[in-house]
Amino acid sequence: MSEASEPTKIRKRDGRVVDFEPVKIKTAIEKAMNAVSAHDGDAAREVTRVVIEEIKRNFERNIPGVEDVQDLVERALMEQGLPEVAKAYILYRKKRAEIREAKRFFGVEDELKLTVNAVSVLERRYLIKDATGRVIETHSQKFNRIDKAIASADTRYETPERMAKHEQEFYHLISDLEFLTNSPTLMNAGTRLGQLAACYVLPVHDSIVGIFNTVRDMAVIHQTGGGTGFSFSRLRPRGDSVDSTGGIASGPISFMRVFDTATDVIKQGGRRRGANMALLRVDHPDIIEFITAKEKEDFLTNFNLSVAVTDTFMEAVKGGKDFELINPRTKTATRKINARNLWALIVTSAWKTGDPGLIFIDEINRRNPTPHVGTIESTNPCGEQPLLPNESCNLGSINLAKFVEGQNMNWKKLGETVRESVHFLDNVIDVNKFPTAEVEKVTKGNRKIGLGVMGFADALIRLRIPYNSNDALEFAEKIMKFIRDEGHKASIDMGDSRGSFPNFEGSIWQEKGYAAMRNATVTTIAPTGTIGILAGVSSGIEPLFAIAFVRNVMEGTQLTEVNSEFERLASEGGFYSRDLITKIARTGSIREMAEVPDDVRRLFVTAFIVGVVLPLCVQAVEKCVGLTFFLTRAILLSSPFSEEAY
Repeated sequence: MSEASEPTKIRKRDGRVVDFEPVKIKTAIEKAMNAVSAHDGDAAREVTRVVIEEIKRNFERNIPGVEDVQDLVERALMEQGLPEVAKAYILYRKKRAEIREAKRFFGVEDELKLTVNAVSVLERRYLIKDATGRVIETHSQKFNRIDKAIASADTRYETPERMAKHEQEFYHLISDLEFLTNSPTLMNAGTRLGQLAACYVLPVHDSIVGIFNTVRDMAVIHQTGGGTGFSFSRLRPRGDSVDSTGGIASGPISFMRVFDTATDVIKQGGRRRGANMALLRVDHPDIIEFITAKEKEDFLTNFNLSVAVTDTFMEAVKGGKDFELINPRTKTATRKINARNLWALIVTSAWKTGDPGLIFIDEINRRNPTPHVGTIESTNPCGEQPLLPNESCNLGSINLAKFVEGQNMNWKKLGETVRESVHFLDNVIDVNKFPTAEVEKVTKGNRKIGLGVMGFADALIRLRIPYNSNDALEFAEKIMKFIRDEGHKASIDMGDSRGSFPNFEGSIWQEKGYAAMRNATVTTIAPTGTIGILAGVSSGIEPLFAIAFVRNVMEGTQLTEVNSEFERLASEGGFYSRDLITKIARTGSIREMAEVPDDVRRLFVTAFIVGVVLPLCVQAVEKCVGLTFFLTRAILLSSPFSEEAY
């Protein structure tokens, strides 16, 4: 009788039959050994051999299932005299079962092994549902829907064969979580809505008709998942005359309430919270009311506020001089106030409420890539993308953690991903369904895209670089210079083959001597809150929120989520235990835990340490600047307005 052959196929829990990979058995056994500090490569190989022999004996005529193989692993570990390893393996299986149960609770089939949180977000926001609210597409189908829609733009530039190749590249780009585009593209690509951009700036004109036309446009954008920014600086101040009625103007703050209420009502189709940015020039007569607006409880909750500060104002602050407030209707001074006192009010209000922020509007316009087209007066809701009135921009972020191999960056792979991402984002412009004709005209005239990053903190950990270190600053400069340069090269190549953005003549790119450029802007740094969850990595360039925490995912089920890199290092270092993870989950930090080695504690810096503890060590308020600012400054080598840092 011939000896049974090694299995070639295995049946997954969802019924799919895939190739049998013995290395996965060995890897799972080694993880269980690491969890109990029982590192033994020979033992792992022997258990794997025993399991494969059992599979050959028991499943000669049938295809084994995943659960069958795992049962055999448990038995083999016990028979080989490794009860503690068997216990760790059993606990791991139990945890994975809880996660699968939580995913089933959300009614989503997960072929990509995403986190529970990612599955929850996908189900609530991104997967297509029928009229009853039941999810009717899988994760793979969603990514396939997106890549087909975005690659369809290539029909006007490429052969069918090349278009099919790009479609496949786009699928792997997003399904492998190496790059994710902004939420509206994830939601709407390949659907009837088809509105794909995240960032809009709309003008607010000084008339009732102009104001409410903008409210209408904002509502359409919010309904399809976009966010909006406005400058209210053109509106006449409170108490000013209204010639058409003989009445008195109510001022920009009152009209901001109209926008805020409309945002509340729309709720962006129930999938995203409404998001707005409101700017007011520092020389507007209503600036004090604007600065202190958020001190009222539950007021303008759908707005971020930023003061548009000018060079003139900053010079007045520096010199302690008085500063003129100008009526935008008459262009005349209404009164003078002390600039330094106004600055103190901005700082105090920001400390008390988180608003307002600052926008250095003159500096932004010095970096405006198309000054001949118009003046930048506002930004998108999170402030990372300055835009002209009636302009939109679509964003996407590269998952830096995916490009760390060992303790080195795979620069070649990263460069290829940057180029594919620029291509993807440029295609979005062509397939986007714009909310108004004016927005379509300005957007297609400049073709702005915003390529950024996420998983920065995770990449640092894998590279063994503490977040709060000079090495982190150097890495930030190096990585973003590389992404900026590769992104510009990709845009230049596309400009050569497909044509530069229509407003190229007269732009800063032409002035700098470039012969072609597809996009007026290429890079930006977005916060990546939701897509960071989907990718299972830290948001944008922020530090880790916590190393371990308990998540309530459904009634009766609690899952302890642990940073995967910490879990691996703890297992390899021999200090991993369930008690340690529970202890960390109570605080989210390991800063004071003596049982964790010093080098690991220095590596796993959380947001609390960077945002609170570090500044508290600085006595002078003027010097109280967190490390994230410096990382941001380093990363802004990727400035969308020029090749230079600002």
